[in-house]
Formats: sequence, structure tokens, C-alpha cells
Amino acid sequence: MLICRVFSRLLDYPTGQLHEYADELRSLVTTEAAVPEPVRQNVLSFLDGRLSQDLLDWQSDYDGLFERGRSVSLHLFEHVHGESRDRGQAMVDLLAQYRQAGLELAANELPDYLPLYLEFVATQGDQAKAWLQDVAHVLALLTARLQERDSDYALLVDGLLQLAGSQVDLAPLREEVAQEARDDTPEALDKIWEEEMVSFATGDPMGQNSSCGTARYRPTPEQRQDDVMAVQWVEPSLAEANRR
Repeated sequence: MLICRVFSRLLDYPTGQLHEYADELRSLVTTEAAVPEPVRQNVLSFLDGRLSQDLLDWQSDYDGLFERGRSVSLHLFEHVHGESRDRGQAMVDLLAQYRQAGLELAANELPDYLPLYLEFVATQGDQAKAWLQDVAHVLALLTARLQERDSDYALLVDGLLQLAGSQVDLAPLREEVAQEARDDTPEALDKIWEEEMVSFATGDPMGQNSSCGTARYRPTPEQRQDDVMAVQWVEPSLAEANRR
């Protein structure tokens, strides 16, 4: 399942290295015995199409597809847990699996990011297929949504489904997706911004559960003024807190 590293790189943000190592990528796809022939042809088709494209255009298309809205987010738990607290525990559990495999994440990386997950899968030997099957339902949903948007990235995600040996029926998913409202339009994005509010949690002195926590941005001793200026904190009423 070393081929998962190729999928990981192609699903990540495109950079000039993809053009630089184009021949090596094609060679890996062509020679990897674990890749079914239909998947091989689809990946090569994706490579040929994208590598013939100007890099800036590719990057712009990637941003417009994956960075606007959440319906085709490459963060797996977005489609499973949304913004619920369960997502945090799922992140912790997955991170523990990565560390057992000898992988360490950079400070700004989330463990449920699909390209990162595929890097992990590539290290799992005989268990790699099972790890892909664990996220098959998410991959199927992404495939249906990418197909609805006529994106060639659907070739890659569908290829992962085939590598997993998944038996997920895409037909009903396509019907459901066809009825979904797009969440990447200017109107939809404006609505999200209007609905998202800043909350200031009480009873959390470290700011860990606050949208504007104090843990990251603390004043230096030179900046502190509370030793010479009295500050009075007033607890908001329950009605005011609810309105926020």
C-alpha cells in the first residue's frame, strides 16, 4: 500500500514538486502491483490533466474546491462528528495510533486530514486495507460530492475506495447529494459568517474552551497594567449570556 503515499501527495495542496517529480509519480503508479488497472488508468489520467495545467490555476482550483465550505472537506471527522465534542476525542485516539506507528505531527496539522491519514495507512502493511475500509463511508460521500461537482479529484477518492475493496453503493449517495444545497457559494459563505458568533466562556481561566482564549496571548510584565489599575470583572446575567 505504498501507493497511498502517491494518493496522499496528489490530494494535498499542489506545489511545484509535483511537476518536478512527475516521472517518478507516474512510474510508481505504473509499477505498483496492488493497484487495479482501472484505478491505475484513472490516476494517470488525473496526473496528465493536472500536470499539463499551470500550477497557479491548479492551486486556485484546489482552494476553490476544498477550502470553501465543508461538504468536500478533506478532514475526515468533519463528515462524522461535525463540530461536536466527539471529534476531539476521535482526534486524540487517532493521534495515538500515529505515534504508535512512529509518526509525529507538525504543530499545525490535524490527524484527520486525509493526505496525512494516507501517509499513516502506507505504513500499516497488511492492515492498510482495513484502515481504508474504516473510512470507506466518508470516501464514498466525498466521491459522490466530487462527482456532482464534475471534479477530477473524484478519480482519486474513488480509487481509494477501490483499493479498500469497498462495497459501498454510490447510487443512493449520488441521489442524496444531488438534492444538497451547495455550501461554497458566496451567499452560503456569507450566511456562515453571519451565524458564527464569538463566545466568551466563563469559569475557564485558561481560555481553553473560549473562542478568544487567553492562553495563547498573555501580556508581558512590561505590558501588564493591572498592578496599578484596578480592574473589576462583572459576571453577565444568564439572560445576557443566552443572547450571546
